[in-house]
Amino acid sequence: MKKIYTSDITLKNLSEDREIVLLFREKSAVANCADAIGVDVIELPAVKSLREDTIIYKTIAQNVRNAALAIPVGFSDDEMTAAWECVKDAKNPRLQIELPVSTIQMEYTYHIKQNKMIEKIAGLVKAAKELCEDVEFSALDATRSDEEFLISAVKEAEMNGATVITVCDDAGASTPDDIAALVAKVKDAVSVPVWVKVSDRVNMAVASAFSAVKAGADGLKCAMVGKDILLTGEISDAVNTCGGQIGAEIKLDRTKIHASIDDMKANINHDTYENENTVSEKKKILLDSDSTLSQVAQAAEVLGYDLSDIDVGNVYKALKQVCDKKGAVGSKEFEALIASSAMQAPSTYHFESYTTTSSNLSSSMSQVTLKCNDEIISGVSNGDGPIDSAFRAIEQCVGHHYELDDFQVQSVTEGKEALGSALVRLRNNGKLYSGNGTSTDIVAASIRAYINALNKIVFEEA
Repeated sequence: MKKIYTSDITLKNLSEDREIVLLFREKSAVANCADAIGVDVIELPAVKSLREDTIIYKTIAQNVRNAALAIPVGFSDDEMTAAWECVKDAKNPRLQIELPVSTIQMEYTYHIKQNKMIEKIAGLVKAAKELCEDVEFSALDATRSDEEFLISAVKEAEMNGATVITVCDDAGASTPDDIAALVAKVKDAVSVPVWVKVSDRVNMAVASAFSAVKAGADGLKCAMVGKDILLTGEISDAVNTCGGQIGAEIKLDRTKIHASIDDMKANINHDTYENENTVSEKKKILLDSDSTLSQVAQAAEVLGYDLSDIDVGNVYKALKQVCDKKGAVGSKEFEALIASSAMQAPSTYHFESYTTTSSNLSSSMSQVTLKCNDEIISGVSNGDGPIDSAFRAIEQCVGHHYELDDFQVQSVTEGKEALGSALVRLRNNGKLYSGNGTSTDIVAASIRAYINALNKIVFEEA
């Protein structure tokens, strides 16, 4: 049976959703999952923040062991150079020329006519071929293009070195028969493999993919999660059940695919998978370098913080510094900025040491030692796990119980010696105080975060 190749567009798909901002480790988790289940190509989003994206993509390139790694080259020589720098060390790099072939998109997006677009396709494909052996031309919005122009475009791309042609249904309004007819015409026009990107906007992605394969498509673009897109799990299950009817198979690891995707979801931004109608205002927070002081204050209020004008100014400055490197921050990152920038209080309590014992047969016990005004104080307490018992021990030290409003832990770096970051939110008299802490020891990071928030409470009360 004919093997149908798969290209994972999860990262690219999520990056186009402005409400979703993935962290470094989350992007790595997506790429690692796609590689583990056996996709043939993993597609990266276009380079937006040169410094940050280069670091992230180079790391992904080193970690991806089996799949090819593809990246769009943009529309200029500088963009192409930046893209190539990101993937050149990958085991199997691929450069992508993604250009619209419908009249409305050519004129709206690039303000050029058909003849100029043909020249641009030829120039970019040829330049990419000089850098990389594997070059893909993606005909964006192909289902709304003039078919004669589409054929001219794909022929021009092949003539200048394209090794793969992709036909895209970006409008999402084509029927399976429409997709099949278009794929058949492109297959007749070129000798290189033809891939297809179908839409699920009208709930026909799997049917359209089947029709495309039956018409000769060699590969499919799919995503592990997302909206209006062919889902990896669905097409894998469908081909496994009915692929014999069209003489095709997809060689994905079906023993891993659903479990791996579930694990991947658990390790990245959960906001991505909330029902669209239940997403809270907190989860819609996205701030960038153009955000104003009032927007920063409003976002902090949504998260539950009542910041002074000075604190808003400090958080605003920190936000600007981060956005110059990152581009934008979501609610979790913004809350970390508040924890590290707002109301920086002197250390009334200083963390000295801790000892903990933990077992699945009994409750944990922790001893925490703090220093306050040159006095050493210790607290000992039981709890449900080492962190809970450590927090209770701190309360014994200070002689007061504070409501723990939120507690978050995540890894900042990868590997066995990963640096952990903890965020603690304490509520006192109806007001929130956040603190953060970092350490290779996650219990120590959590204790530091709690004490950081505690010092803010003590300072304000004083």
